[in-house]
Amino acid sequence: MNLPIWLTLFRLILIPFVVALMFVPLPSANIVAAILFGIALATDWLDGHLARRWNQTSAFGAFLDPVADKLIVCAVLVMLVYRDPHYYIALSATVIVGRELTVSALREWMAELGERGVVAVGSLGKYKTAIQMAAIFCMLFDLVQRSGIYLFGVVLLIISAALTLWSMVIYLRQAWPRLSMER
Repeated sequence: MNLPIWLTLFRLILIPFVVALMFVPLPSANIVAAILFGIALATDWLDGHLARRWNQTSAFGAFLDPVADKLIVCAVLVMLVYRDPHYYIALSATVIVGRELTVSALREWMAELGERGVVAVGSLGKYKTAIQMAAIFCMLFDLVQRSGIYLFGVVLLIISAALTLWSMVIYLRQAWPRLSMER
């Protein structure tokens, strides 16, 4: 156990607090939820930075980090759909969660074949993630008022859903030669 792993575990601990705050009927609860989500984003960057800088990367950290990312994104997206069940939010959330499940399963399967590098994270995935996190932060921050910041977040969420589909297609195309092989 090292500091980067503790930061990742802290990010996991934040998830129920962010979700619970989305149920609290106080106008500022969503802002606190957004701040906690922002802290989770900061720890995501920091744990990776420290692990590489201090040469403290580990198999457990490599496993836990993307799990923490996917859990917080999926949990908050489900809650955003619950709080604002418009079709464009539900569809965007479904695309994002579906892609995460598909690509995670694809990576696991490719790892079994010894070819995990075929579906390694690319720059499009990093841009998609940045836009997605900004979208969620804006939507959380302005969840009660639903003014310009919230609408900006919705637009970013739709853009991130489109990028999500695009990146999934790229990963599937990269893996297709292995997927289409007969066993």
